[in-house]
Amino acid sequence: MRLSTAGMHAAALAGIAERNNALVRTQAQISTGKRIQTPADDPSGAVRALELDRGLAESKQFARNADVAANRLSLEEQTLADTANLLQRVRELTVQGNNATLDQNARQALASELQVRFNELVDIGNRRDANGEYLFSGYSTQTKPFAQSGNNVVYAGDQGVRALQTSPTQRIPDGHSGFEVFQNIAEGNGTFVTAAAPANNGNAVIDGGSVTNPAQWIPDTYRLNFTSASAWEVRDSANSLVASGAYANNGTINFNGVQVSLSGQPASGDQFTVRPSDTQSMFKTVADVLSALQRNTVTAADRAQIATAMGTAITQIDRSLDHVSGIRAEVGARLTTLDDTQTNRDDRDLELTKELSNLRDLDYAKAITQLNIQQTGLQAAQASYARIAQLSLFDYLR
Repeated sequence: MRLSTAGMHAAALAGIAERNNALVRTQAQISTGKRIQTPADDPSGAVRALELDRGLAESKQFARNADVAANRLSLEEQTLADTANLLQRVRELTVQGNNATLDQNARQALASELQVRFNELVDIGNRRDANGEYLFSGYSTQTKPFAQSGNNVVYAGDQGVRALQTSPTQRIPDGHSGFEVFQNIAEGNGTFVTAAAPANNGNAVIDGGSVTNPAQWIPDTYRLNFTSASAWEVRDSANSLVASGAYANNGTINFNGVQVSLSGQPASGDQFTVRPSDTQSMFKTVADVLSALQRNTVTAADRAQIATAMGTAITQIDRSLDHVSGIRAEVGARLTTLDDTQTNRDDRDLELTKELSNLRDLDYAKAITQLNIQQTGLQAAQASYARIAQLSLFDYLR
């Protein structure tokens, strides 16, 4: 076998270059603390590391989404608490106004404060978050949800609710629409609502009523007519007679599984209605109280009309308070879910980080040992080449 001088030099230089490259890779690993510098160092490990990095990046985005949702929900919870406090004050003013001994000046004083509370309720409905987005406008976060014209309030938002992804499998709504919070409140007792005809001449006041047998209730608009001061009849929307009977002061009237009570003395021809519940906004409820307080009370019939309106309003305010409490419970449940999700996300991030560290981080003791071995090997290769490079045929002929 023949070895040329050029081939011998090339092989020696290639060996030195290979050892030098290995040394440079080890030095780079030590300087960065990363075992995998390029995919070529560990192809399968590099792919797995990319998957883990992507998982951690997604988790950070989920955490940011959760922070946004938590901030908006916390602000909504405070807003709902303010709404409940305001409604409680409105209820107190309504109870005070439902006093037959008050004169017009006293009722006007109550109405003045109630007007301030009404305007405050509109302002609460139009609150924004830290980013300047409206809390209760649905998807249309840049649209002012409630437009006020006098004591008439119109909802300009939509009924959508944004949901933010806080984990690979979970989306959390970050609020409620203004329609759901302030508008969509059942009237009366939730099944039916009572009212007095404006032309009544007696001083009878009807209450909100109750359901005694839900199976017998047939939704319809019923007219409770007093054919005399002591006799009544109930007719449905087709004018068919449903029930009738005698009336005594502070009496109770039952028909079709419902019950209403009246206090005072009706006059012949007086009429009351019992109709299925629809929905009513908080703004309409407060506006109705304002309207009742501003009426002139000259006769006993006038006072009865105000008493009926106030009684209806108190029932409606109580339903609004219950409604707000239910919404607050939903907000609290969502905040609790966000906390639980954060705990689970932290545990998952810790596991991913550990796996990524085991896969990509460098074992410094092993790397330094390898570096020393590589340096010694490189130095030996360089010294050997220096000796070999001086050998030739002429060295033997001398």
